Amino acid sequence: MSIPAPRTVAPSAHDIALKSAISKAARHLMPMLVILYFVAFLDRTNVGFAQAALKADRGVGDAAFALGAGIFFIGYALFEVPSNLLLKRFGARFWLARISITWGIVAAAFAFTTDDVMFNVLRFLLGVTEAGLFPGVIMFLSEWFPNKVRVQMFAIFYLAQPFSQMIGAPLSGGLISFGDSLGFARGWQVMFFGEGLLAVIAGIAALFLLTNSPAKAKFLSDEEKLALSNAMAVEDRARTEDGPSGIWRAMANWKVWYFTVIYFALQIAVYGTTFYLPQEVAGLLGKKVGWEVGLVSAIPWLVGLFACYYLGKAAHTVARRRNWGSLLYIGTGVFILGSAWAGANNQPLLGIVFITLAVASFLTVGPITWAYPTAFLTGAAAAAGIGLINSLGNLGGFVAPLMRTAFNDALPTKSGEWGVVSLGVFAFLAAAMVFATKFFKGAKSDELLEAEELTPVH
Repeated sequence: MSIPAPRTVAPSAHDIALKSAISKAARHLMPMLVILYFVAFLDRTNVGFAQAALKADRGVGDAAFALGAGIFFIGYALFEVPSNLLLKRFGARFWLARISITWGIVAAAFAFTTDDVMFNVLRFLLGVTEAGLFPGVIMFLSEWFPNKVRVQMFAIFYLAQPFSQMIGAPLSGGLISFGDSLGFARGWQVMFFGEGLLAVIAGIAALFLLTNSPAKAKFLSDEEKLALSNAMAVEDRARTEDGPSGIWRAMANWKVWYFTVIYFALQIAVYGTTFYLPQEVAGLLGKKVGWEVGLVSAIPWLVGLFACYYLGKAAHTVARRRNWGSLLYIGTGVFILGSAWAGANNQPLLGIVFITLAVASFLTVGPITWAYPTAFLTGAAAAAGIGLINSLGNLGGFVAPLMRTAFNDALPTKSGEWGVVSLGVFAFLAAAMVFATKFFKGAKSDELLEAEELTPVH
């Protein structure tokens, strides 16, 4: 007696159209979004390459630099929610382009810095003009991609961070070295002006390459538009049942504040490490900041690029997101503490290894973290809630350099390891909070996530 072959269910025309629409949307939208964030991250962190030169040429001391590095996030936090609401009103295509063009102008103006006051004013204005880019893209992606593949899209978007440091670190160091050889300008001036101009060009390109919604996408067929629009409508209904409705209810929702604390802890690790990475690498290598330090500083971001993409692709269930998220936050804390130990004990190779693993961990956990709020926020509530999480969470970028400096001043050592240690502690708090989501009441969006049959996009 022959054994019958197992029955297989052929995919429906709707499923085929939906998967085709998602693949096309990823190919058409993600490159431009990655470029926007690439330039944004480059312009907000390239100040680390100019620290020594600004101190020598313009008298910007360590305290003023720490304030300027962090005050970016004050302007960013104040205008984040209003910017996100305006994006909802005017559409992502226009508003993301506006953000990029205006922050590019401010970023280029750093080339004309005269003293610490102007430096701090420009850092504040950079935060004001860039406000809304990151949460706007997060909200934009949550309106384009179903939950099953959304973490993967977030992970692709996050690739801009390692790209900006892999390419941007040598680029910044190279522009400084090149500028110094010109004679008519300082290297740091060439770096600021050139990288600011990139943002202006990227903003102009966004006007032509982004599309506000699946219904308006010329690159989708009618069947693909309908399939993707219907899939997102189903998720919107689930999110409406799970989450708050309206702006003020979203901003008062306890889950929004819960994930704000988690994101705040993450940003302390991210910016406390990123702002000082060139100086840390230079100290470990015994070199001046320049081309060589820029190349070595790119290594952590290269490793982080692969970790971010592949783990983001794997985290497509509720349990996987929780488990990976908890482990990666623990790893972030452990590896930051390890880098402090290596610096204190004159172990440059181990220091680079620990920094590399720390960067890979906090890069990878970011997209996973954003999967939680986008699963229960939609519409105006998403604009307000996502904006609030990102704006207040990013204040970790303001706290981190000040906290690191304060610990180093209170407990002075040659390598400044206590300032580094202070950054890692918050990651353990975030790990506990992500793990505690296991005890949250089951949600409609979680049930939908587990039931979906979409395969990850390749």
